[in-house]
Amino acid sequence: MKRRLSFWGRLGHLKALAVLSLISAMSAASARTVSEPKPDGRALLMRMADYLAKSPAWSVTVHTSYDAVQPDGYKVEWNELRTVTLKRPDRLRVESERSDGARSLVLFDGRQITIFDESGNVYARAQHPGTVDQAVYYFVHDLGMRLPLAIMLLDRLPAELQQRVQSVEYVEQTATLGAPVDHIAAKTPTVDFQVWIAEGDQPLPMRVVLTYRNAPGQPQFRAQFSDWKLGMNPSDNAFAFTPPPGAKKIPFAASLASVGPMRKGAQTRPKGGNQ
Repeated sequence: MKRRLSFWGRLGHLKALAVLSLISAMSAASARTVSEPKPDGRALLMRMADYLAKSPAWSVTVHTSYDAVQPDGYKVEWNELRTVTLKRPDRLRVESERSDGARSLVLFDGRQITIFDESGNVYARAQHPGTVDQAVYYFVHDLGMRLPLAIMLLDRLPAELQQRVQSVEYVEQTATLGAPVDHIAAKTPTVDFQVWIAEGDQPLPMRVVLTYRNAPGQPQFRAQFSDWKLGMNPSDNAFAFTPPPGAKKIPFAASLASVGPMRKGAQTRPKGGNQ
């Protein structure tokens, strides 16, 4: 007489099969991990840098946020929305709107740099003929103005990264940003940063996170990129500035306090030169 497998016996049998299946799957995954080395994070970073530096014209929308560490230790996050339009070798337009509604505009037309504060209806202008690279260096380092992620605008982006970046690690591939991207983490002498780079033939940055590890509270700067447009040919009029009625021209030194004024408690607001 055949013995029937009891309910509990069948359940134990199914559990054993499940465990064996799990072990088999884990072994297969482990084998794939061993046989498939991680992509080269530095190579991915430099591929992105080369692609941006060699793109003759592009525009992008950037949602940014940054931490301001308060005297009592609290962190406050400020937010900004930017539209950046670049036309090499000598045209740049950056439109900005802060979370409190303040708007500003930075323009470079190959001959002069103009910055306009809409809320105060004031503008400053400096003569500086040259390329976008030269204008960005002058704007950030000589005039002391703020231009987040300024390094990404440069023809010299690959060389700058080669010089500054000490180490790069590949983290993972993910599709949580809406499309497959490669997530890498890297270090410079003062900043830790992460970049999510689009896969495929347009290796564009989709997200960036900077951590200022030597600053009190280790504040972060975050940027989310969307609506990338490449191969465009914006008119030179997009980079020209006509003062609106009643606008007052002020010296660049005075514009430090009027264009993108420092918010209360935003002592650690990062500048473009560090990003």
